[in-house]
Amino acid sequence: MSTNDAPQRHRKPWSPARRFAVIGVAAGVIAATAAAAFVLPAGADGLLSSSSPSALTTTTAPTSAAAPSISVPPSVSAAASSKPAAPKVAGPCARPVGSAPTTKVTQVSTGSGVKGYGGEGDTDPLPMAIAATPGGGSWLAWLGTDAKVHLGKLDCNDKLVGSPTSFTGIDLQDVQADATGGVLLLTRKGDCHTGPLCGGESSPCNQMVMVRFDNNGKTVWERQVTNLTSARGGYDDGARFVWWYQHHGRLAFDGSNYAAYFGVAITVKNGSCVDIHEGDRMQVVSKSGSLLSGHNSFEVGCSHAWTSRIVWDPRAKKFAMVCATDNDCRIAQPDPYRTVAAGTCDGTLFGGDLVLAKSSGYWTAWSQGGTIRLSHFSGSSAASKTIKTAASSSHPHLVAYGSSKMLLTWQSGSSMKAQVYDSGTAAAIGKQFTIAAKDHNYQAFKSYADGSAAYPAAGSTSSSIKIARVLPS
Repeated sequence: MSTNDAPQRHRKPWSPARRFAVIGVAAGVIAATAAAAFVLPAGADGLLSSSSPSALTTTTAPTSAAAPSISVPPSVSAAASSKPAAPKVAGPCARPVGSAPTTKVTQVSTGSGVKGYGGEGDTDPLPMAIAATPGGGSWLAWLGTDAKVHLGKLDCNDKLVGSPTSFTGIDLQDVQADATGGVLLLTRKGDCHTGPLCGGESSPCNQMVMVRFDNNGKTVWERQVTNLTSARGGYDDGARFVWWYQHHGRLAFDGSNYAAYFGVAITVKNGSCVDIHEGDRMQVVSKSGSLLSGHNSFEVGCSHAWTSRIVWDPRAKKFAMVCATDNDCRIAQPDPYRTVAAGTCDGTLFGGDLVLAKSSGYWTAWSQGGTIRLSHFSGSSAASKTIKTAASSSHPHLVAYGSSKMLLTWQSGSSMKAQVYDSGTAAAIGKQFTIAAKDHNYQAFKSYADGSAAYPAAGSTSSSIKIARVLPS
């Protein structure tokens, strides 16, 4: 986009086992069972061993000694059979599994100021992000009012443990985690140099940076995924930088490498001056911090683009992406363009999120005219199925929820509404329910291995964050 030729969407208003005790029958009955005894596993001392392969072993008395018959009082038998089963739990955090989704909202005191939601436009800073750890806990990142990005570890109860750490950063994008730490995607100040511009303004000229941290929240390495240097500023031909316009990004992890997919400014020489256009960029960084080629990475994909979304697909062994673009006004796969779903450039076209479908392909949530849609696509083909949901919002959130479901959420007043869908057919499961947390247009739910999903939301004070968790079902 030339700075003096802004796309139509600029003119829109911004919107947003268990151990089982052997119960004796009665003293008289027990004394009568010597010839046909219940034999406990060795060392059980009155309880069945949890390591025993069977709950109860019965021996038969020799035929030369007639065994007396045993009569169990009906009241004892009924009491044993009516004993309630232990609650079902999942994952290392033993989160309860319900027959229907239930929510838990926990407030975390950060001890420092958290950037507010503001206007929630696609050019405004993102306040917070969350990532699931393999142990069931979380890393919580937030943009402070001190122009730093803060990072804290949450336990199984979504409570802050230890002391948060901080990183230089003027805008938070995303956080992801693995067994030895994780990666932050954030924005740092850069230089524009002189240009000159052919017209308009595009400042600031910032960098997009991955920061690798260990399990103590300490920096391991840093890698810029834009291309500014001391010799190349944002107003120099060939620059790829972060500006005021749509620039938010997301991370994905393939088990070894991290991919960053984000909006980017594109500087192109035009005679004696330069024009600034806008698109998106995907870069992959190794576990040691090296910038990698391949892996479906690209310098520029969709243009003009917004709501860049990415997911790692272990079945296809690739990173998959979608964008919203005013190139034919659609939801598309980038580099090269492949239409997922046709839209309209009326200022109401927004992408939501991208998740794996049950067997193959992907589901993406998007909105047009305030109506949320779900589209399924595979490979390079267009959507094979698109459904209009009953949800009304411009900014849907979609996240994997368990092994075969997905959770769609959207703003509803000062709370959020949610609906579970089958990730194979997109059939609605159960009823809509409410999540008592405030929505943000561009933040994301994250899925957990135990089948739950969590979202960071504005707290009740300027130094707190609410963790809204939808428990497994």
